[in-house]
This record gives sequence, structure tokens and C-alpha cells, in this order.
Amino acid sequence: MTQPRSTYLDAAGFEMHVTEWGDPEKPAIVMWHGLARTGRDFDEAASALSSRFFVLCPDTLGRGLSAWATRGAADYTFATYGDMAAAMLDHYGIDRFGWVGTSMGGLLGITLAAGALRNRITHLVINDVGPDIPVDSAKRISDYVGNPPTFETVAEYEAWLRRTYAPFGSNSDAFWRRMVDTSLRRTGNGKITVHYDPAIVSLMGENKADLDVWEAYDSVTARTLLLRGEHSDVLAPTIASAMRMRGPCPELVVIPDCGHAPTLADRSQIGLLTDFLSA
Repeated sequence: MTQPRSTYLDAAGFEMHVTEWGDPEKPAIVMWHGLARTGRDFDEAASALSSRFFVLCPDTLGRGLSAWATRGAADYTFATYGDMAAAMLDHYGIDRFGWVGTSMGGLLGITLAAGALRNRITHLVINDVGPDIPVDSAKRISDYVGNPPTFETVAEYEAWLRRTYAPFGSNSDAFWRRMVDTSLRRTGNGKITVHYDPAIVSLMGENKADLDVWEAYDSVTARTLLLRGEHSDVLAPTIASAMRMRGPCPELVVIPDCGHAPTLADRSQIGLLTDFLSA
């Protein structure tokens, strides 16, 4: 696996952690993770893509090694994330680029491709999310993100992580161990917990207007690919079909044997990304 580089930069007034892969002289790809995850989720895909692209995998504000918000829910908004994304691109001197977004990262990509970064995002991959998230699914996500558990040992945390993210589908032990290593932190009393600020759950509450992206979706002009996990409870088949017929009219690819969300870590999924982003 190609070795990543870890960078910290000032983005819209916050310290932002970015994992870089590949040669900065190559065409750029931004990979943006889901609600309670980190940029390291994309290690396998980013490593493979780095032979052709300069790949940037940021940690969103409040996650991983990036700063936490200073104003809680008031900062955990797509407006702030968009400002940070633009600052990151300016830092690297990137004009046009592709965007791969999983779940929240997909909705943010739609918002930016229709708005502030409309003329800069050339390719958009939306991974297992759409403008209508079922109420039960939103509640499931809100419940576990807003009430992070604590554990005595890393082994207990790993068991919880595998159980909670079982819809990711079949992945190697090495994948899960990396997920553990890059998404835990110690609390003040030495226990193990998740590596994010619980206040990020505001996206499912105070800031849920950010999830209303149908209007933005309909104005996206970037070349678009839509991925859906076969058993996803977040992107319903009816919504995926509607997305296929409007807005950027993307190709829809259903990833077998997984739910929300495909990890983009296996050979076939990486092949889909490579072919699409290279076109």
C-alpha cells in the first residue's frame, strides 16, 4: 500500500487534518467521509487511486484529528464544511477536481457541486445517500452517533465497531483493525470512546435542513455516479431510481452484499471509482 502523508492546515479558522496520497502534480480527487467517520476510512481506495491521482482525505470538523467546533451545532453545518473544503483546495492550489462522498460526504458534495464549487467539481461520486433519508434510518444513526459509548479495552471497542458497522459488508481483519486504530480516542479517565464530538449529531436535528438537497441535486452538472448498497436502509431503491432520472441523471450501480455504506475498499469497487474518475 502507498504510504499516506498527514497534513494540518488552517481552514476557515479551524485546524483541519488531511491525509494526502500520491503526487500533487497529478489530477486531484477529494474523498469525504460519512457523519461519524474519518478520512482514513478511504485508505484502500485512496492508495489504489494515488497511482493516477493526488488524493485528499480530510477529517471533517469535529472528527478524527481535525479541531472540534467552538460553537457546537452552529459550526457543524454544511456552510462551515464547504468553507473548509474551499480553504483546503486553495491551500493546495487546486482548481478542478473529482469528489467522492460517502453518506454525509455525498450530500455535501451535491451541495457544493451545485453551489460554491459548481465550476470546479468535474466528477461526483455519491456513495449510498440521497435527498430523502427514511425516518427510521435517520433515528438509528442519530441514536448511536449522539450517544457514544465508552469501553474499558480496545478489544471491546472493536467488537462494538464491527457490530455497529456490520452493514459495511464483508471486509478483511486488517480493514477493521485500521478502522479501530483511526477512530478511537481515550477519555479523561483513560477509557476508550469514538473519535468525534457528539455534537456532530446536530446534522440530524438542529441542522437537518442541510440534508434537504433535492433542489441542489437538480442543478448539478458534474458527471455523476451513484452507488447504492444492496441492503441499504439509507438510500431507498425508490429514491435511487428517482435520482437516476433527474438532475445529473447518474449511472446507478448497486453494490451486492452490503448495506449502508459500501466501503469502497475491495477490488471491484475501486475499479468502479478508477474507471469513472478517469473518464
